Parts: sequence; structure tokens; C-alpha cells
Amino acid sequence: MAAGPGDPKPRSRPAVLGDVAALAGVSAMTVSRVLNAPDRVRAETRARVLAAVRELDYWPNTAARQLVTGRSGVLGVVSIDTTLYGPASTLYCIEQTARLSGYTVSIASLSALSRRSIEEAVHRLRSQSVDGVIIVAPHESASDGLRHLPPDLPVVAVDAGEGIPVPVATVDQRAGAARATRHLLSLGHETVWHLGGPVDWIDASDRIEGWRGVLEAEGRPVPEPLRGDWSPRAGYQLGRRLAEDPSVTAVFVANDQMALGVLRALREAGRRVPEDVSVVGFDDIPEAAYYWPPLTTVRQDFREVGRLAFHLLLDRMAGEEREPRRMVEPDLVVRESTGAPGGTPR
Repeated sequence: MAAGPGDPKPRSRPAVLGDVAALAGVSAMTVSRVLNAPDRVRAETRARVLAAVRELDYWPNTAARQLVTGRSGVLGVVSIDTTLYGPASTLYCIEQTARLSGYTVSIASLSALSRRSIEEAVHRLRSQSVDGVIIVAPHESASDGLRHLPPDLPVVAVDAGEGIPVPVATVDQRAGAARATRHLLSLGHETVWHLGGPVDWIDASDRIEGWRGVLEAEGRPVPEPLRGDWSPRAGYQLGRRLAEDPSVTAVFVANDQMALGVLRALREAGRRVPEDVSVVGFDDIPEAAYYWPPLTTVRQDFREVGRLAFHLLLDRMAGEEREPRRMVEPDLVVRESTGAPGGTPR
């Protein structure tokens, strides 16, 4: 069948910038701006250009762009090698945000975050002529590496601790933990037990601080927190200990996977949720709404964290300085796993 007047013509060569401009109905300069400085183009125009890029399977000539702009169009991301929901979601959202803005992402996955491993990863990425680097650094052990980065390389961090010399994008973990704790107290529980994450994780420490801060401010007893490793198995094992204590009526768990183990341990011990024990998790993984009972949890906006990190890096690449720490507010999602002591779900 012959191509219609509005159809793209068959091509025997790769698409070039002019093809994208013609299909999108814009100038070649506008296409270039979308690919190199997307914030300077209206959202409607940007969407039209990116749709044309996808339709034509256009790949910018990296070498030519670097000659003209002095940039490669490649960003580096350093992250711990993990399948945990939070770090994996953060990494995915950073990559998606950068790609939709015309950047290629090179990822360096590390088995551990230390000064040496971070320095080696950054060195490898620099050899690829990256324009800047985002480091996902949820471990306390990463702090030293973040303080010894090349001064001429634009770098931002995600989920890093305080007091480091680069901008940070992160979720306000303390605020999320505080909301979970206040929710349980508002239902009438005398206090809230906490099952925390590993010692080296910044998020785990911040969630403990948020939980403890509310209990202390309300003059409530502060039970000694238990520490797990984020896994359902840890939640189950520690949940069995909590289930043996009849005074435990409310538990805030530092992530949804451990909360799953807690729910099973309570069920096996004959403790009903939420009539006997209320449980709140953290993360709002896709399965949380389908636990039994459906889990009340704290939702993190990983997409917004990825967007913030990307734009902080663009600012650094342009030589602009913004707030040193950008916080994303989490939301409490109330489901059937919480209720008044001895009462019904709320």
C-alpha cells in the first residue's frame, strides 16, 4: 500500500534531526533545545518532539552534540546493587526522568557503598565522558565517599545523610514515621512498638527518630526498637517475639516486606489484626493493598525524588546552586490493618 500524504515516508537511512523537526512541526533549533535543555521548551511542544523522536527511533549523534555543546548527553548513576523496592524504584525513576529529557544513563551498580567503591565507580563513569553523576547513597558508609568527589564534576546524591557537600534529594523519612506513629496513637493505643531496618541504613535510622520523637513528645512509653534486615523472614522472626507480649497492641514496621512477616507471625500466634494488634508498614509496595488484611502504610513518591535529583543535577551542570537538601513529603495510606484497641479497622 502506498503511503498517504500524512504518513512518514519510508526511509533507507537513520532519522536525522530534520526528520524529527518535520514530523513534530517545529524547527530544528526547537528539537535541539528539547534534547539538550528541555526546561526551556513548553511542555506541549516538548511532548510533541519526544513523540516524534520515539516514532522515528531517532538517536542523537552524541559526538556531534558534544562538539557543539561541550556535553555528551550522558549522565552517570551510582547505586547499590539491590532488589529492595525503595532503591530499585528510585533508580528506575531517575533513569526514566533522564531518558524522557533526552539523556542517556550509564549505571554503575555496587555491592557495597564505601569511599573506595564510590571513587572507582565515579572514575569509570568519567571515562565515559558523563556530564554529571547522581549517587544513590542510602548507607551511612557512603558518607565518606561523598565528601571526596572530584570538585570539577557535577554531582548530586539521593537518600544521603546530612552534612555532605553536594545537593541531596530524598523523602522526609522522619515525617513519614511520625505520621504512622501519630495515626496509631490517635486510634487509642497507649504506645507503638517499632521494627526497624538495618543499622547502616540512613532511612532506617531516620524512621526510628521520627517514631521516637512522637512518642517522647506525647509522653508515651518508648519501647526498645527491634532491628531487622528488610526481609519478610526478619519480620516474621521478630514478629513472633512481639506476638508473645500481650501488651503489644500497635506496631510500626520500617518497610512493607517485614510487615508481611509480622502479619503472618501474629496470625499464627492467634493475635488478630487489627482487633488485637494494629500494623503499619512503609513504602506502599504494589502488593501492600492485597495483603490480608490490606496494609496501612506510608507511601513514598519515588517519581518526584527522581525528578528532583535530575533537576538538581541540571542546575549543577549549569553552575547554579539551589537548596542543599530537597525533601519530598510522604503520604499515609490508611487501610484495614489498623484500628482501635479491641475494636474495628479504621
